[in-house]
Amino acid sequence: MQAVQVNKRAPRRRLLRWLMLLPLLGVLVSVSQVVLLRVVDPPFSAFMAERQMSAWASGDWTWGVAYDWRDLDAIAPSLPRALVAAEDQNFPIHNGFDLKAIEKARASNARGHKVRGASTISQQVAKNLFLWSGRSWVRKGIEAWYTVLIEAFWPKHRILEMYTNIAEFGDGVYGAQAASRRFFGKDASQLTPAQSARLAAVLPSPRRYDAGRPGPYVQRRSNGIQRQMRHIGPGAGVP
Repeated sequence: MQAVQVNKRAPRRRLLRWLMLLPLLGVLVSVSQVVLLRVVDPPFSAFMAERQMSAWASGDWTWGVAYDWRDLDAIAPSLPRALVAAEDQNFPIHNGFDLKAIEKARASNARGHKVRGASTISQQVAKNLFLWSGRSWVRKGIEAWYTVLIEAFWPKHRILEMYTNIAEFGDGVYGAQAASRRFFGKDASQLTPAQSARLAAVLPSPRRYDAGRPGPYVQRRSNGIQRQMRHIGPGAGVP
């Protein structure tokens, strides 16, 4: 009888040991991913894969992601500068989380104003590159973990380079080169400051707004971004 009880407990103990090892495995996998992508340019991001799979699942076999990696020095300096001006002006000085922006967003949302986010460029890279779309505390927690890793293992230059290449600038259009070709018919190295500002201006809703044919909102926002670009000096990853 005793032997039977021991045999019944053995599988449970093995399962428990494996469950205890899962967090360690998750840490090892995530650290390996981030370290590898410091030097290897990704062929796609998690968001790109999700969009493509969704299109195929809906029966649309003609839809495809537009994506063409370009190193940061092969992109007009005005575009990463515009992205910092539009999305994360404290990018050069924060460590992945802009606490002042988070508090400002919390206060704004508490007053019942339109829901306001405070994601930094580092957080957006973590989300777009590694995670799935949607909102949940689990996803936010994993996003925070990847943000810490990115800031620990990548220089600011690499973070901005990655964001410039994987941000969605139009429906299925990812990165500076694909967006420049799609909306302006030119290489990303030839973007003007005005065109860069228009690309940055559509980021809140890239599937709704068109950088190539900007409406009043995009035009107003791009004008404001160009003004902010003049106040952002080079350094800490910003050309």
